[in-house]
Amino acid sequence: MVAAGVSAVTGAPLENLERSRGIQYLLGALLIGTLDYVSKSWALMFLEPGMSRPILPGFDLVLVFNAGAAFGILADAGGWQRWFFLVTGGVICLGVAITLLRAKSHEVHFNGGLMLILGGASGNMLDRARQGYVVDFVDLHFKGWHWPAFNLADFAISIGALLLVAGTFGLFSIGSRKNRREPKR
Repeated sequence: MVAAGVSAVTGAPLENLERSRGIQYLLGALLIGTLDYVSKSWALMFLEPGMSRPILPGFDLVLVFNAGAAFGILADAGGWQRWFFLVTGGVICLGVAITLLRAKSHEVHFNGGLMLILGGASGNMLDRARQGYVVDFVDLHFKGWHWPAFNLADFAISIGALLLVAGTFGLFSIGSRKNRREPKR
């Protein structure tokens, strides 16, 4: 017989297992931030500003320095935005990290979304702290229409936000046992 609050597999208190799961999410965020850093370092070494390298139809590599927020918002604000984004991002990252440390194992999509957001935000914050701008290098386009250049951190943040929104609308619980209706007899 297993005591309440103790894992049947390891015998460890469940709160320790939950905390180690939170640490795994933090390590995942660190991996995302590291991959973002490596990809931006590669872009800085092999791309030149203003130059476009076609990779596939609709997919080019370009080197853009973004001092603003998403899509270059506030890029020409005079420099104060760097510190604003660093402080705001730092507070948000701290809150997300604490939330992940308290993660519940059954909230995989929520925690995965937060992990992606934390990894991406920390990658962009590192850029902003070191250089005063974020390095963007992916250019997606179609028939002359270009999506604003972005990077791996932006991609991770976007996918993380989509996971959170999808979870909010219950898209991950569709078809789950809890939500299935039993046929009337």
